[in-house]
Amino acid sequence: MLWVIKYRKIFYTVTILITGASIVALAIFGLNLGIDFTGGTIWKVEFKNSAPSVDTLNAALLAEGVEPSVTQPVGDKGFILRFRPLEESQHQTALSALKTKFGDLNELEFSAIGPSIGKELRDKAIYAVILSILAVVIYIAWSFRKVEKVVSSWAYGIFTIAAMAHDIFLPLGVFAVLGKYLHYEITSVFVAAILTIAGYSITDTIVVFDRVRENLRRHTHDDFNELVGASLKQTLARSINTTLATVLVLLAIYFFGGESTKHFALALIIGLVSGAYSSIFIASPLLVTWGMWRNK
Repeated sequence: MLWVIKYRKIFYTVTILITGASIVALAIFGLNLGIDFTGGTIWKVEFKNSAPSVDTLNAALLAEGVEPSVTQPVGDKGFILRFRPLEESQHQTALSALKTKFGDLNELEFSAIGPSIGKELRDKAIYAVILSILAVVIYIAWSFRKVEKVVSSWAYGIFTIAAMAHDIFLPLGVFAVLGKYLHYEITSVFVAAILTIAGYSITDTIVVFDRVRENLRRHTHDDFNELVGASLKQTLARSINTTLATVLVLLAIYFFGGESTKHFALALIIGLVSGAYSSIFIASPLLVTWGMWRNK
């Protein structure tokens, strides 16, 4: 795997372009925040006769000027619908239209979610990410304190976070574009996906770094470039197999699962593939670059 180290500048360029494009997409389009963050309305209904399909239900509501942001089937005949804030007149119009078109139904819940709840969720998500990053840097710096001959222990933590940032910005950028053109919304489920991606990215990178640490202790190579290349080779099969197995399951969820899990699965697929790439082609070459700069 020495070729990864040899051509690291190419991978740096690709990474900068991908991350830059994601940041530009975020800056231009922003994120299409769902009602978890902006406030809105939740409507739970259960049809007494056979339930319509999701597309048929959405079309009937759209014909009345009411467009749900999320339509989630529940059981055989129930639905949970999420809307931007609805007026009571819109509620009654939509209710009458559904009864006329699909027969009688039970209205289980119709409630408003204030934006204060959305703000609380948003703040907690930001705090969770910041605290996680600080904890990871401190933990890795402590764990790698005995192998500081070539690279500082703090560098391992910083490069792990750099790879994680790449893995987080990519799905954020993709969902910014999808939110603009396909109306994908950012919900608390998406936040859970981002945190999962962060954890996977950190784990995948630490696996490689831990092998570098073991090889440094054993002095398996005199040249640090060769040592990092050998460490990559030793962990490559594990990274690819783990990612492939997980992505195959997520693809099944994406294509055959319900609408409520589709966006979650898509975000994880993007993040996990990105995580496998970053641990091999970003984090490890950065160790070599930093080691060469430190020696100079």
